[in-house]
Amino acid sequence: MLSVPLVSGDAVHFSFTLKPPVGNALCVLSTQGGSGSGAGERPSAGSKAGSGLDAPTLNMGRVRPQDRVGNDHSGIEGNRPVDTRSGMPDDLIERTRTWTLTENPDSSQYRSIRLPDTLPLNKVSQLIYTNAGVALLALGTNAVHKLWKWQRSDHNPTGKATASFAPQLWQPPSGILMTNDISETNVEEAVPCTALSRNDSYVISASGGKVSVFNIMTFKVMTTFMPPPPAATFLAFHPQDNNIIAVGLEDSTIQIYNVQVDEVKGMLRGHEKRITGLAFSNALNVLVSSGADAQLCVWGTDGWEKRKSKFVQVQPGRVSPVGDTRVQFHNDQFRLLVVHESQLAIYDAAELERLRHWVPRDSFSASISNATYSCDSQLVYTGFVDGSVGVFDAESLQLRCRLSPSVHIPQGVSNSTVYPLVIAAHPVEPNQFALGLSDGGVLVLEPLESEGKWGVGPPSENGTPTGVPSGPTSRNQGADQTRR
Repeated sequence: MLSVPLVSGDAVHFSFTLKPPVGNALCVLSTQGGSGSGAGERPSAGSKAGSGLDAPTLNMGRVRPQDRVGNDHSGIEGNRPVDTRSGMPDDLIERTRTWTLTENPDSSQYRSIRLPDTLPLNKVSQLIYTNAGVALLALGTNAVHKLWKWQRSDHNPTGKATASFAPQLWQPPSGILMTNDISETNVEEAVPCTALSRNDSYVISASGGKVSVFNIMTFKVMTTFMPPPPAATFLAFHPQDNNIIAVGLEDSTIQIYNVQVDEVKGMLRGHEKRITGLAFSNALNVLVSSGADAQLCVWGTDGWEKRKSKFVQVQPGRVSPVGDTRVQFHNDQFRLLVVHESQLAIYDAAELERLRHWVPRDSFSASISNATYSCDSQLVYTGFVDGSVGVFDAESLQLRCRLSPSVHIPQGVSNSTVYPLVIAAHPVEPNQFALGLSDGGVLVLEPLESEGKWGVGPPSENGTPTGVPSGPTSRNQGADQTRR
């Protein structure tokens, strides 16, 4: 028998006792298709997967606060919030004096590669780099996952993801596909969601049906839980206990679920529409949630009490926003990136004060489809529904570089309506990102070594950024009041 932990090292362990899998390596998906058409193995009854799975066990421990690239944030400012409203650092101001916006850089300044795919194409709804940075995992609207892995070679000795070499589309020797539960589910109406374990061994995912836990090496379903209704719409691991999963649901609630004991430990209520984003902060000991009601809520992780809530602010004279709102913590774990189709915004998470924002306007007026921090939190990669991509400075939310839709439109195609639905940032290389497209394609982009980065720093005037500063706002302002 083999015990496989979800998290290694001194982290909390979520382990399954498994029969040794058939084969221990992934294999390249044959271009002939072969047996690669079946869905992942699924138990016929109950929530536990088939015969090789015993009850999960838990080894208690604590995880030091770290960001995705492993930086320890347990000692930042003595665990006190940094002053995010102070002026820009001198070196940043000096660096921005020579700024010019890079408009549609030509192909001699960057590399891009469309990942090879022999499976049916469906819109890419979720896209994640593995934490090791050697593979990309995509979830399509058809509930099927695809995994691309880069190989070690003389030209790529680290085996890291790169736009210089094509990866391989992988499958286990069994030929099964990693497919979410879609029994009694309308796939077209489902909201796909997925999360990856810290050691890249397990995927937790849902597409309108039960939440499934997959072994990423075998693509087998290890267990399922939370059958709908309501269906899961967002998933997030607790950063200090991988047995605890925050599950956002379509009925606007959030369940804090303990996989080890198969029990809901908390039910959080505060949103008016389905949950569209969840983000944990070790430094603040909070969970921030966002919903299709464009509301932000802050929950304490000690007792899961609600601390604050505000609706996304809008420009004067504009209608209050609705629609998917996503949240992501900066590496300092105090600042929060808030993404809505109408704006990008940086918030002080502790107070839910908006510090800075950017709204589509003028020649860049298309709605935002998705955005994410780079792995070092210095850039914000942003997709738009007109097919373009913007690279923003994360400090000022000033545009550094704009890529036209031509970067992802295949040669010979005209009048394309393809656009990036999701964006993923490489976990180690801050200037590499990937696009999940509405036509089912996945694209990786990075600047050439000679260029080094996307554009240069933003301009400044009188030592301050020229973006739209939100400034401190009154907690009693009507735009910030919690809707009653």
